[in-house]
Amino acid sequence: MLNEKGPSPVIVVAESADVSDEAVIGDGSKIWHLAQVREKAELGVNCIVGRGAYIGTGVKMGDNCKVQNYALVYEPAELEAGVFIGPAVVLTNDTYPRAVGPDGSLKSAHDWEPVGVTIREGASIGARAVCVAPVTIGRWATVAAGAVVAKDVPDFALMVGVPAKRRGWVGKAGFPLQNIGGNWVCPETGATYVEQNETLREVEA
Repeated sequence: MLNEKGPSPVIVVAESADVSDEAVIGDGSKIWHLAQVREKAELGVNCIVGRGAYIGTGVKMGDNCKVQNYALVYEPAELEAGVFIGPAVVLTNDTYPRAVGPDGSLKSAHDWEPVGVTIREGASIGARAVCVAPVTIGRWATVAAGAVVAKDVPDFALMVGVPAKRRGWVGKAGFPLQNIGGNWVCPETGATYVEQNETLREVEA
């Protein structure tokens, strides 16, 4: 395939990966060994799906997302651009899970309504963390490894523990922010953020 700027970046799909013909894969994306990408999933450009990861039916991923090894992204999750999903992360989709109904009969896919996890631009979910749907993870937030998120997360929040609670703020570079003179400053980039009413916003340079 060609575009106005020349050849499109190559899509790489490992031989052992299981990618539905109905999935839409963006240019430059890479899907590694034993990963599964289900029907009508949509991956943006330059996405990476690691070994053994699962991308559910109709899941939407923006450009430049990374889903690491053995992560489980169940439908109808939505990931905006630049989202990082660590190894063995689980994004759930059933608020009240049961294998059987009250009468003991096996439930089918038509017996429940899936609910999804929404992850906003640039956010990161650490290894083995669980996001219990329905929740929204704010822009550039970081969920620490092993945390369990059951409530919405504000932009730039650092979430830690079970259940996850905000333990600070992080900047776009991912580093914990430092409180200097009443403002929050990134030690890596020098960017300044202002906190107001439990929310954070970046100060324009």
